[in-house]
Amino acid sequence: MSTTAAAAPAPKLDEQICFALYSASRALTATYRELLAPLGLTYPQYLVMLALWEADGHEPVSVSQLGERLHLESGTLSPLLRRLEAQGLVVKTRAAGDERVVELTLTDQGRRMHGETTRIGQGICAATGLTTEALMVLQQQITSLAEHARAAL
Repeated sequence: MSTTAAAAPAPKLDEQICFALYSASRALTATYRELLAPLGLTYPQYLVMLALWEADGHEPVSVSQLGERLHLESGTLSPLLRRLEAQGLVVKTRAAGDERVVELTLTDQGRRMHGETTRIGQGICAATGLTTEALMVLQQQITSLAEHARAAL
C-alpha cells in the first residue's frame, strides 16, 4: 500500500492575494496618473508631496525620514526630489547642526498645490465605486496586512 500523499492542487493566479494586490495597485496607479496629470505630478511625486503636506508647519523633514516614511531607498527618492525642486515645489537645505543631513521644506507654491488636490479623493471614489468610508476601511485593512508582512520578514 502506498503512503504517498495526494499532490496538492496547483495554486490559481486569481486566488492569490499577491496578484489581487498587484492588479489593484496597477489599476489605482493608472487612475492616479490621470488625476495628477493636470497638476504636473507623477504618482511617486504625489506620495512625496502628501508626506510633506502632512508634516508642513512642523520641523523640516529630512530626506532619510521621508525615505523611511515612504519605504523608498535614497536612489529612488533623490531623482523625485530633484524634479520637485526644479518645479519649485520644495527646497532642499543642509541641516544647521549636521551638514550631512538634507532637509526638505515646501515652497509657497508647494503649499498652494495642496488645495488643488481635493478632487483626487473624489476621482478615486468615482473610479472604484466605493464611498470614502469604504475606502478608509479597505486602506486600514491593507495597512494592517502590510505591517504584518513586514514584521514577518
